[in-house]
Amino acid sequence: METMTRRAVAWLSEAADVPDRCREVWADDPRRPYTFPAGRRFDVVVVELRLGVETFAQLERHRLPVGPVMADWGTQHVGFFLPPGSRERFGRMLSAESDDAPAYRYLDDESSLVVVPGPMPLSGDRYTWLHAPSADTHGTPARTAALAAMLVAAHCVILRAEQYGKEYGPHTDQPRREASDAGRG
Repeated sequence: METMTRRAVAWLSEAADVPDRCREVWADDPRRPYTFPAGRRFDVVVVELRLGVETFAQLERHRLPVGPVMADWGTQHVGFFLPPGSRERFGRMLSAESDDAPAYRYLDDESSLVVVPGPMPLSGDRYTWLHAPSADTHGTPARTAALAAMLVAAHCVILRAEQYGKEYGPHTDQPRREASDAGRG
């Protein structure tokens, strides 16, 4: 669970329809989520929770550039923030990684609203930051490329894990040896 810096709060609140109102709400209750239009300061790639958590883990594990990442535990989705105007670049990079890209929604216009965690959510809150906005809130093409690559990698990991359970799980017809039988010949 992460919290935002003051600089990040200022950056994010500027994306609100009424930035001063957003700052007032957060000054009163820093846990309170706030609704923002996508496309002004950020675009958001939304994926299902399992894929999002694995993608985030892959980005962190490989020490790749990662921007703000939020989780909505109620709807079981994760949102990755990208720089505004990244839709085409992200789509090209994702296509270059795989012909069978995982499902996602891309939010990039002001008619797309995003409920964002407050600056200091607590564990158990519906909306939390997996990686809160920081001083470096401006995205780069490298961040977009890293997200595309790790989204595909995480999708492959999940598919392999599901296949492993089907091929080698307890429902196979292969006889299993008891531990006490293992040493007998």
